[in-house]
Amino acid sequence: MNDTLDLLPDGVVVAGADGRVRAVNAVAAGMLGLGPAPELVGRPLGEVLALTDHDARSWTDANAPYGGLSTRTGVPEQSWLLPDGTEVLVTARLHRAERNGPVSAVAVDLRSGRGRARLDRDRSDLVATLAHELRSPLTGVKGFVQALLVRWDKLSDDQKRLMLTTASADADRLSRLITELLDVARIDTGRLQLHRRPTDLGRKAASVHQSMTVVTSTPIELEVEPDLPSVDADPDKVMQVLTNIVENAVRHGSGTVRVRVGLWREDLDQVAVTVTDEGAGIAPELRQRIFTKFWTEGTGGGSGLGLYIVRGLVRAHGGTIVVDDRPGGGARIVTTWPRMRAVAP
Repeated sequence: MNDTLDLLPDGVVVAGADGRVRAVNAVAAGMLGLGPAPELVGRPLGEVLALTDHDARSWTDANAPYGGLSTRTGVPEQSWLLPDGTEVLVTARLHRAERNGPVSAVAVDLRSGRGRARLDRDRSDLVATLAHELRSPLTGVKGFVQALLVRWDKLSDDQKRLMLTTASADADRLSRLITELLDVARIDTGRLQLHRRPTDLGRKAASVHQSMTVVTSTPIELEVEPDLPSVDADPDKVMQVLTNIVENAVRHGSGTVRVRVGLWREDLDQVAVTVTDEGAGIAPELRQRIFTKFWTEGTGGGSGLGLYIVRGLVRAHGGTIVVDDRPGGGARIVTTWPRMRAVAP
C-alpha cells in the first residue's frame, strides 16, 4: 500500500479500527518529522499524527475520530500546526464497515498550507487594489458634486464646466476598472465571449492614436502598411488591447511612442501591431511577470490588470504577444492577430 500512497502529492496516514497506524506515505513522514515511514506503522494514531492547534490541543483529542455520532463519515478541512510550526490543512475520512457501525479505518490527508496562504494574500491584494483604485475617483466625483451643490450660484460657467468634466472623467475611470474586473473574471473562468468579424487593424490603430494624442503630451507616431488584409477579431476587444498597450508605453516609457501595423514577417498569416517606446525597457526577468494580475512597477499607477487582460484577449483570438527590446533602447511589445480567410464559395 505504501508504494501506491507514495505516488500521491499529499501526506496520507491510515489507521485501523484499533487506532494504530497501518500505512504512512513518504510525504506524511517528511511532514511529521518522526522518522522513516516504515517505523511509524503500528504506533498509535495520536502519537504519529503530532499535530496541534494554537491552544496546544492535538488533532485526535479535538476531533475524536473513533468517537462521536455513528453517522459521522469524515472530518472537514482544518488548519493545524506541524511539530516545526508549519501550517498544514488536514481532512479525514472515517470508514465504517457497516452503516452506523464503529469506525473501521481512519484515512487522514495532510496538505501544505502555503497554497491557502497564497490565495489569502491574493484576495488581500485584490481588496487593497480595489480600495485604492476606487477611492480616488469616488473622492473626486463626490467632492466636485458637493461643491456644485453648495456653491452653484457662486461658480462661473467655466468653473462648473471644469468640475463636471473632471467628475465625468473620474466616473469613466470607475467604469473602466469595473469592466477590467469583469474581463479578468471571464478570462479566468473561460467564459470570455468574442464577437468576431472582419476588422481593419490599421483603422483601429488610427482610432487609438487619435484618442490618445488628445489626452497626452507624449508624441505618438503611427505607421500602417498599405493594403493590409482584415483580421478575424472582435473590434471592441482589439480597441481594448491596443489602448492598453499604448497607454502602458506612454505611462511607463519615455520619448516617442511608435505604433506600427503590418504583416508579421515570422508568420504571414498574422497581422502584427508593434508598439515601442524610448524608455529604459523591460528587464528580461520581468517580461513574464508584467502579464500577471496586479503587477505594477514604478509610479505610473494603474490597477495592474491591463496587460493581464491584453494577453488573455490576444490568446483568445489565437494570436501571440511578444515583449523584447527596441533596437536602440526601450521596450517593444508585439501583438499578432489572425488574418481573415476567404470563405470558399
